Amino acid sequence: MRKLFQEDLLNLGDQLADIAVLVAEAMDKAYRSFETADVQLAEEVIAADQRIDAKQVDLDEKAIELLALQGPVAADLRLVVGALRMSTSLERMGDLARHIAQLTRLRYPDTVSPTALVTVYREMAEKCHSIAKKLVELLVTRQLDLVDEIVALNEQIDELHAGVFITIAKPDWDASPASTADATLASRFFERFGDHGVSVAHKVQYLVTGEWETKPTA
Repeated sequence: MRKLFQEDLLNLGDQLADIAVLVAEAMDKAYRSFETADVQLAEEVIAADQRIDAKQVDLDEKAIELLALQGPVAADLRLVVGALRMSTSLERMGDLARHIAQLTRLRYPDTVSPTALVTVYREMAEKCHSIAKKLVELLVTRQLDLVDEIVALNEQIDELHAGVFITIAKPDWDASPASTADATLASRFFERFGDHGVSVAHKVQYLVTGEWETKPTA
C-alpha cells in the first residue's frame, strides 16, 4: 500500500511537469501569433488551453483523493498540498498565454503592438518562455539553482513592464486609446506570467528544503 502511495506522489510530480510543458508551448505560440498577427496560431493557443485546464482538474482530483484516503503527513503532505497550489499557478500561466492570443484575434488583421513596443514585448516574451522552460527542468530535476535563474528573469520582466508605462506616458505617444489599452494589457499579461512562474519555483524550493523564504510578488 505504501509503495502505491509513493508512486502516486511521483505521478503528481510528473503531471505538474506535463502541464508546465504545455504552458511553455502556449507562451511560445501566443507570442508568435501576437508579433505576426497569425490568427490561426492564436486559435491554436486558445483551443489548447482547455487541455491545460483538464490536466489541472485531473491533478487536483488525484491530490484531493490522496489527502482524503491516505492522510499524508510531513514531507508527503507538503508535496500533495504544494502540487495543488502549483497546478493553480500553472493553469493561470496557461490562461495568460491564452489572453495574449486573444488580443491577437481581437486586433486581426492588425498587429497588437505599437511600433515603439515591439522590441520590448519580444524581450518580455522570450524571458517568459525561458521561465516556463526552466520550470519544466526544475520540476523534473529539483535543481534549486534554477530558482534563482527564474527569479532573475522575472525581475528583468518587471523592469520591462515598468518601461512600457514610461513609454506610454511620453508626450510623443500617439497610439489610439484602444491600442494603448491593448499595450497595457499585453504588458500586464507577460508580467503576471513571470510572477506565477516565480510562485511555482518557490514552492518547489519549499518542497525540497522545507523552508519558505521568498519576497512577495505584486
